[in-house]
Amino acid sequence: MPTRLLDRRLFLLRTGAATLPLAVPMSAHAGFNFFLSEYTASREELQAEISKRFPLTQRYAEVFSVSLHDPVLGLDAAGNRAAITARLAIASPFLQPSTVGGVVAISSQLRYDAPALALRLQDPRAEQLQLEGVTGRDAERLQRIGAVVAQELLQGYPLRTFKPEEFKFGRKTYEIGDITVGQDEIKVQLK
Repeated sequence: MPTRLLDRRLFLLRTGAATLPLAVPMSAHAGFNFFLSEYTASREELQAEISKRFPLTQRYAEVFSVSLHDPVLGLDAAGNRAAITARLAIASPFLQPSTVGGVVAISSQLRYDAPALALRLQDPRAEQLQLEGVTGRDAERLQRIGAVVAQELLQGYPLRTFKPEEFKFGRKTYEIGDITVGQDEIKVQLK
């Protein structure tokens, strides 16, 4: 390798490393790639964020209490959707037994909420809901209640909340563009 080229590489490495702000290496580890203008959130990172905010509980018609717990994130690259499968519990003094358990699977589009700096679920829908130990018309009613409440609980649910400093690189401040769901990650375009 010619000496001049080697000297130039050493110069670029030394000056580049000396002029980068200290926050850049930390941001790069968090999934930001300013050279490709994108942020990548892995399934594991998002799963950890989701797990911190569960369980979720909401009352329905002042008679039922519906809770979601033990969430598992799924990613549907073909449909560009995120999915959350969670354990479901419906409780009411009018039920025998007083609590019915099950599993609900919700899929959702994604949107970016600029004022809150959050990547959120948008228009979630219950794709599947199975209850344990209940059959017939009671099962149908409870499935409808569980589906409605699960969708309400997850509407606007934040998958990832950013800090303002995460969008700054040098003097430039980035904004979020297109959101793409992959097999094991979600990528957002930085513009």
